[in-house]
Amino acid sequence: MITGSNASMASDIPRTIVTERLELIPATPDLIRAALEDEHALAQALKVSVPATWPPEYLDSPALEFVRNRLAEEPSQSGWWLYFVVVREAALDRTLIGSAGYKGRPSADGTIEVGYGTVRDRHRQGYASEAVLGLLARAFAVPVVVRVIAETYPELAGSIGVLRKCGFRLIGDGSEPGVIRFELTRTEYASTVTLASGPPAGEPLSL
Repeated sequence: MITGSNASMASDIPRTIVTERLELIPATPDLIRAALEDEHALAQALKVSVPATWPPEYLDSPALEFVRNRLAEEPSQSGWWLYFVVVREAALDRTLIGSAGYKGRPSADGTIEVGYGTVRDRHRQGYASEAVLGLLARAFAVPVVVRVIAETYPELAGSIGVLRKCGFRLIGDGSEPGVIRFELTRTEYASTVTLASGPPAGEPLSL
C-alpha cells in the first residue's frame, strides 16, 4: 500500500460527492497525470492510501487518456466525467478503492450514462452501490436529466447486482456487441428517493 502525505486531509476539489462512507473526487488534468504516472504520484495528489490492488478493472491508461482529452476540451465539465472513489475508514484514514463517474454531460434528450468499478479486495462490501447512488442523486438534481443508463456484460453478476440494487432495470442490448443496457428514469428514481433531500454534499454540476 502506498500512502500520500497528509492522508487525513479532506479533499478541497470542487464538486466532490460525499456519501455515508465515501468521497467521490472528480478527476482533474493534474489527477489524471498523476494516475498515469504511478500509484505513488496518485497517492500524493489525492492525499490518500493507494492499495496494491489498484487500479480497478477497465481503468487503464487509454481510459485515463480519454478523460484527460475530454477535460482539455472542456475543463468546466470535470463533474461529468471520472471520479476517484475514496473510503473514509477512520478519522485519519482515507483509501482509494475505485473509480466511478459519468460518460459526459447529459445528451439532448436528457440521458446520461454512468460507470463504476472497485478494486478486487473491496468487492461485495456495498461500495459500488453507494458510489452509484451518489452519482444518481447528483445527476437527478440537474433538471434536464430525465434518465440514467449503464452498460455491462451479462456474465458480470456483481455489476448487474449493483445496478438492480440501485433501481435500474434491463432494457436490452447495449452500444456494443455482447453488452446489455440498464435504465433508471427520473420517475422511477423519484418513487424510491425523495429528491427534496437534495444531492450529496458538493457543488451543483454546471452544463
